[in-house]
Amino acid sequence: MFVVGLISDTHGLLRREALHALAGSNLIIHAGDIGKPEILDSLNQIAPVVAIRGNVDTAAWAKQLPTTAVADADGSLIYVLHDLNQLDLDPAAAGFQVVVSGHSHNPSKTERSGVLFINPGSAGPRRFKLPITVARMKRSLDGWQVEFIDLEQRPSDPVL
Repeated sequence: MFVVGLISDTHGLLRREALHALAGSNLIIHAGDIGKPEILDSLNQIAPVVAIRGNVDTAAWAKQLPTTAVADADGSLIYVLHDLNQLDLDPAAAGFQVVVSGHSHNPSKTERSGVLFINPGSAGPRRFKLPITVARMKRSLDGWQVEFIDLEQRPSDPVL
């Protein structure tokens, strides 16, 4: 089974719970607002990482990251961008099966024109009353199954 771990909006805080939730992933996608390069280093110890720059990623290390990326996950093309409002292509026409974004800090999953749109929510510091989450996509015979993981189920122990 192919598993893609999804994380976004860490804003410099990588929780141990996020690392546990993403363990066993074949690929990890970070949809921006990373905050520190060490976060990507830690995620790379679990699985290969596809990461893009978010609007708060302005340091020199972050400018090396693209603003959008394409990931191949078990034959499915995934388009990654930080702010879904900046989507400037038709994902279905471009051959994408999944679009992953962040920015809103609000976990969500919708389908439009056969394309799955996923926001894993925010795994970093709490914003407003939104949950602290990551997501996992698992490939099944019916396509991609998405599971949101609430990181507040256990006490938080920041890693970075």
